[in-house]
Amino acid sequence: MKKVCLLGASGNIGEQSLDIFENDPASFLLVGISIGHRINKLDGILQRFPSIKYLTVQEKEDCETIKKSHPNLTVFYGDEGLIELIEKCDADIIENALVGFVGLRPSIKALEERKILCLANKESLVVGGEFINDLLSQGKGKLYPIDSEHVGVAKCLSKVNRDDVDAIIITGSGGAFRRRERSELENVTAKEALAHPTWNMGEKITIDCATMMNKGFEVLEAYYLFSWPLEKIEVVLHDESMVHAALRMKDGTYVADVSKPDMHGPIAYALYEGNVEYEVKKTNSLEELGPYHFHKFDPERYPAVDMCKDALKRGGLSLTILNAADEEADRLFLSGKIKFLQIEEICCWAEKKLPKIKKPSLDDIVEIDSSTRILIKERFE
Repeated sequence: MKKVCLLGASGNIGEQSLDIFENDPASFLLVGISIGHRINKLDGILQRFPSIKYLTVQEKEDCETIKKSHPNLTVFYGDEGLIELIEKCDADIIENALVGFVGLRPSIKALEERKILCLANKESLVVGGEFINDLLSQGKGKLYPIDSEHVGVAKCLSKVNRDDVDAIIITGSGGAFRRRERSELENVTAKEALAHPTWNMGEKITIDCATMMNKGFEVLEAYYLFSWPLEKIEVVLHDESMVHAALRMKDGTYVADVSKPDMHGPIAYALYEGNVEYEVKKTNSLEELGPYHFHKFDPERYPAVDMCKDALKRGGLSLTILNAADEEADRLFLSGKIKFLQIEEICCWAEKKLPKIKKPSLDDIVEIDSSTRILIKERFE
């Protein structure tokens, strides 16, 4: 049995992870969780998992209230509380299902503590991929991805010789506006953007699906996770979200991961450290995999993907600025303060306004993340 600390227990990935822990109590003991602002979910989670002894919430006031009502819990608060949670709960597995930049330091802390890190937090690799890979190269901890695309790539790579692979293919639905031209996006609403055609996810990631910023982030994650050349990671649009990733082999054939769009499987893959039964499909073409529809990716229709690649090539603080700008722009769009296409515009604008440091420290990254957010709030709110 492994002890687990789940960061982001009240979110979409977190809730599906709780299902897995509940269904296999012989393998997992949940000892710590974070729930951010969603304290209304705490009692329900504690009823299901009385093994929880450590908790982090976002606000100090909530922390004090919970300490009084749940004296058997050790409660922390804020971003520092996430670090304290990892330090104190003595878990074997840290599952990071947090959304946004706030997940970076907990991921680094988990590896520094030599934990198994099950990672659903994209930003950890997008912003801190070099730091994380450096820790892994030192033998500090282990990392298993949770994103369905990267789990799919890992499964496929386990069944082939890497030298025989020509390219990694990451599929994407195209989001809520995949049937619309860019000229039709000027006045789309947040409600429309949140109507994802195949997945049920949180608001932030669903907006990133509509811009396909999330797919750009996933390209960067694949670059770091699999040490793969950036120019050999491709995006293909796929309507049904049944094929999560594929490898194009040098002989022209494909190896693909095919399953229903349900995150329980990818989460389980990570939690069980890949020790689950799975198969991959070998085919002469993606179209042979089923009655599915695939489309060529158009970078002019979805410029956010190339924005991510270009930021990686520039290096330094570019990815930190891009990520922070995207988070703030998504928030502004969801609150009705900017239009949809301004999300990309703000990301480009922020990059030109902020300082450049070629080899930033973690402190530099934290500082520029904050500066980017302040700059955008001052300009657009």
